[in-house]
Amino acid sequence: MTEYTTHIGTDESGKGDFFGPLVIAGVMVDEKNAKYFLDLGIKDSKKLSDKKMLSLAIEIKKNAPHSIIAISNSKYNELYNNMKNLNKLLAWGHARAIENVLEKEHCEYALSDKFGDESLIKSALMKNGRSIRLEQMCKAESDIAVAAASVLARATFVQKMNEMETTYGIKFQKGCSSLVKQNASEFIKKYGKERLREVCKVHFKTYNEVS
Repeated sequence: MTEYTTHIGTDESGKGDFFGPLVIAGVMVDEKNAKYFLDLGIKDSKKLSDKKMLSLAIEIKKNAPHSIIAISNSKYNELYNNMKNLNKLLAWGHARAIENVLEKEHCEYALSDKFGDESLIKSALMKNGRSIRLEQMCKAESDIAVAAASVLARATFVQKMNEMETTYGIKFQKGCSSLVKQNASEFIKKYGKERLREVCKVHFKTYNEVS
């Protein structure tokens, strides 16, 4: 497969962050927009600054069929409680992103970063996506469609974190470091432990380590 085969790329952001949503994005790339995205310097979002990523996200949205699934913390905790498995939850989100793009444009191939057995995504696809050829690969962000999806997912994650900070008046740390624990303690002092689930992923061990 070359990078100019029309295909949908999917990627997620926020799965390793205690605070903030899980965001999964899908982007469909053809020969024309693949070249444009490469020229813009679109690559794995981990290699881009937040500012650059937010400006690139605008261009991606304007130039490609796409879908963004942003799962708020309250919804995430509810889904995780039902599924009891992060890979199943990720597969559900990747499948929704693929389905949503397929509602806009026909496509026969989709690629995602590898996070679990690809049969998980396949079984989560609805009728629109059942016939699509689906692959997962490690380091899939080297593919331009997956890189574009990673930019959309991370840009949305950053925007949602900014909205949370405005709502709660707290600067939320990304990731899962000791600073994150301090953040959580600060939140609990202000709002109580029960409300922490509004802003975090409760299955992380961090949740039980703070008070």
